[in-house]
Order: sequence, then structure tokens, then C-alpha cells
Amino acid sequence: MSKYIHNLPDWPKFRWDQRDIAKQLAAVRHRQGRLIGRMQALGFPLRAEAVLTTLTEDVLKSSEIEGEILDRDQVRSSIARRLGMDAGALPPADRHVEGVVEMMLNATQKFKEPLTADRLSGWHASLFPTGRSGMHKIIVGAWRDDKSGPMQVVSGAIGHEKVHYEAPAAGKLPAEMKAFLDWFNGQDNTDPVIKAALAHLWFVTIHPFDDGNGRIARAVADMSLARSEDSPQRFYSMSAQIRLERKAYYDILEATQKSNLDITPWLEWFLGCLDRAFDGAEKILAAVFQKAEFWKKHGSVPLNERQRDMVNRLLDGFEGNLTSSKWAAIEKCSPDTALRDISELVEHNILKKDEGGGRSTSYSLVDGADNKG
Repeated sequence: MSKYIHNLPDWPKFRWDQRDIAKQLAAVRHRQGRLIGRMQALGFPLRAEAVLTTLTEDVLKSSEIEGEILDRDQVRSSIARRLGMDAGALPPADRHVEGVVEMMLNATQKFKEPLTADRLSGWHASLFPTGRSGMHKIIVGAWRDDKSGPMQVVSGAIGHEKVHYEAPAAGKLPAEMKAFLDWFNGQDNTDPVIKAALAHLWFVTIHPFDDGNGRIARAVADMSLARSEDSPQRFYSMSAQIRLERKAYYDILEATQKSNLDITPWLEWFLGCLDRAFDGAEKILAAVFQKAEFWKKHGSVPLNERQRDMVNRLLDGFEGNLTSSKWAAIEKCSPDTALRDISELVEHNILKKDEGGGRSTSYSLVDGADNKG
């Protein structure tokens, strides 16, 4: 079996061909600067909405990469509340969602603070508030041990597993993590975007926790990207793009971890993924403008709180079709009240009845303004 990179004698002395990535890095940095400049030029309400939408996507997609589906409304509500924004009638978040949001905001809003073992332990504890991952009890807030065998990344059915990667032995973790944290908090000439790529790879290769290593690695990378911009405001989501490219992400990780310490291919993939993440930011910006234009057009229409909340949900990406029964359930009102609310919005030319009818009648925003998820 080929050695993993952490078994090599010169680990963790990563190297790469600067000439191969120079042009790509320059293009990414230029595009990153232009995006930040455009966003900063927005008025505060639009900028705040863009940040809220981006962070919501980041939390949702980072968990989704690991096969965990979170409730969008709860995530948005938790982030809005923590940023001092109006969450409207969105539901309160459960403690697991709160924990994931807490980790992400701690990484990006406090990006200037040192990354320490204690801080990482706090992030891990936030991810696993019950002390369990699914049905399994895990070590929370401390480095893993090897009592149940080596830490491996596997796939396949029981009895037919394929081992994609085996992490360093638990006994090496204190020294491994000290080296990583000293480097991450230290000053060198590495471009901060390249440092984000290195940190992501290095952390997930050490795999210091029983679970949650991927999500924490992406939070560490986001922290480094925030440092590259010297801003806590997030206008693009690397995790959302990685989710779209999940197979390529796992493939390049496995190939890199089974290769040598020349990580040029990993850096090229990371920079390409980041560049494509900027495309996602353009979509977010378009949706934010669309929402602003919508309320500019309909701002004078007298709406009650239920109607305003549901319209905002549609603008933010309502899951599935909106029916009167869903309206009643979400807004905690009677079916008659829900139907009356909807009928008024139809009369104001805000909602339209979708094709079909009967008990399955559904509604959407006029002019195709809704962003169904």
C-alpha cells in the first residue's frame, strides 16, 4: 500500500510550482477584489441581505457535503439573530443548528483572533451538542483516540468497505496539531488564499476529531479567506461550490493524500473551485437586487405580518410549492385565514395561481420572481 503524505519523512513540508498557479491565483485575486468592491458599494440593507443569504448557504452546504440536511429557515433565523438582523417570523433554531451556526460565525466574524486548540474544541462541541454523531457516542471537544481502531475514511457496505484514507495515529495528534496551529497563526509570505487551501488540506489530513473534520476544515479555510479580505462579511460560499463538486472534491483530496508533498494539483483545483464560487455570488447578488426591487414595487401594498413573512420566504427560496395548507401550517393560522391571505395577494397581483387546481392548488410570485429551492 502506498504511503499517505503524513508518513513521508519531510511531512508537512508542502511544495508547489508557483509558476503553474501564478496566473490562476492572480485572476482569482483580481476577481475577489472586484466582488468585494461591488458589495461594499451597496447600501447597508442590500449588503446585509447578501451576507445573510451567503452565510445561510455556507452553513447549509457545508453540512450537506457530509450528508446532513439542515432546515433552511432555522439556519437563516439563527444567523439573522446573531448578526442583529430582523428574522421576521422565522422559527427558532434547534440546538444542533445553533451549534453549526455558532462555529461558522466564530470563524468568519472573529477571523483576526488566533486559532487555538481550545477554540477548535469549542467548535467541535458546538457541532455535537449531544455528544453523539447519529447513534454513536463520540469524543467531543478533544482529540480522538484509537481505542476503536485507526481513523479511516471509508465507503461501501459493511464487509465490502473501501479505505480511501487513514489518518495519523492518535498519539501523534498533540505534536501534529501544534505544528499546524503554529503555522496557521504565524506570519510568512504565503498568499492568504493559498494559505486557505493549505489549511484546508493540512487540517483534514490530520483529521484530529472523531467526526466533523470536513466541516471544521472548511471553517478554517473560510477564516483564512476572511483574513485575505480583512473583512468578516461573506459574499460568496466556498462550501456551496464544493457541494456542487463533491465528487471532484473527494477525488482530489484522496489523490493528494496518497501522493507526495507536491500539492500543485490540489491548489489548482482549490483556486478553480473558488473562482466558480464567485459565480454563485453573482447569483446571490441578483437575488438580493430582485428582492429589493420587489419590495420597492410593492412596498405601498398594505400587508399583514403573515403575508409579508410568506412573501419573503418565497423570495428567499421556498422549498416546494406554496399551498393554502402549507401557509396555514407555517403561519399557524386557520385554513380560512390562509386562503383569505392568499386571495388578497392574488388581488394585489403579488401571487398567481399555478396551473392545476382543486385541493392541490399552489401559488407563486408574479413575474417569476420566486426562487424555489
